[in-house]
Amino acid sequence: TAGKGITACDEGPATIGGRFSDVGVSNSEEIRRQYRQMLFTAEGCENYLSAAILDPETLYQKSDDGQLFPELLTERGIVPGVKPHLKIYTLPGTNGDTVMQGLDSLNVRCKEYYEAGARFAKWRSPLVINMETGCPTDLAIKANMQDLARYALICQSEGLMPIVEPDVSLTGTHTLEQAVDINIKIQAELFKAMIDHGVYMPGSTLKPNIINPGKNCPVGYTVEEIAEANIYVLASSFPVAMKGANFLSGGQTLEQGTARLSAMNKVKGNAPWNLSFSWSQALQLPLLKICEGKGELQLDIMAKLYVDELKLASAAALGEHQWEAGDGDHVAKTD
Repeated sequence: TAGKGITACDEGPATIGGRFSDVGVSNSEEIRRQYRQMLFTAEGCENYLSAAILDPETLYQKSDDGQLFPELLTERGIVPGVKPHLKIYTLPGTNGDTVMQGLDSLNVRCKEYYEAGARFAKWRSPLVINMETGCPTDLAIKANMQDLARYALICQSEGLMPIVEPDVSLTGTHTLEQAVDINIKIQAELFKAMIDHGVYMPGSTLKPNIINPGKNCPVGYTVEEIAEANIYVLASSFPVAMKGANFLSGGQTLEQGTARLSAMNKVKGNAPWNLSFSWSQALQLPLLKICEGKGELQLDIMAKLYVDELKLASAAALGEHQWEAGDGDHVAKTD
């Protein structure tokens, strides 16, 4: 749906616990439940969300009145999904490239997740660009994209719509031009693998990183140049059979993410895809900042800010967000 996106709430207990710890909030299953409940029930959030990605723990949790979260979300018109992958494994001999584990018994878990109310899944395959060490290697690209294709096929066989997430990190010194070349290579490998595996392409969704220069790139770029680079990558590799892409935030701030997404939608022309958001940190870190020095979640205040953030993200997904000067630019990093 144009103008609607995905709220990514699939951080595991340790990851979300680290974010809680950073602002002085204790980490327990009950605190995590209260926090996710706020993300699902904030007044008006359903106007800007089409789906929510849940951690398996959250899939089985209930609201204060005893309603399972997948049921609550479905009633609000928000499709519940789940993160089925497990842990990252370093590929030997690749200078640090990784693959995600979890394909073994994936079909069994998908059956259980569907029965619990999930209707889609999201698998993340993280990659890092390092021009000095030659990462990501061809081996890592092929292994990760084959895994994403196999995951997608298994999900579809069990009734879940797969979101495939080739997540290229913002870290590094690479230029925007180098990022474009490498991301085209990654995405082309992904879509070929999906087709080779027999994945039904219109029944799957892409969750890509926003194509950016490395955080420490010494060359500066405007938000318009970054937007044009992203549309070029999609035009070079993204099948028209897949109806949309929901970009991850990947360490970008809300201001950066909304500026770049809005700029993309302004310059995409007659491109056939719906370009929207699937954000976690960009939405959640400002919420948790409210809790600093308070010792507990400030749920009412957080809920109001959350909906305001979603309004901005929605406007960006429509190409209607007017960003402040410099918000989406990459500022050259110098020693």
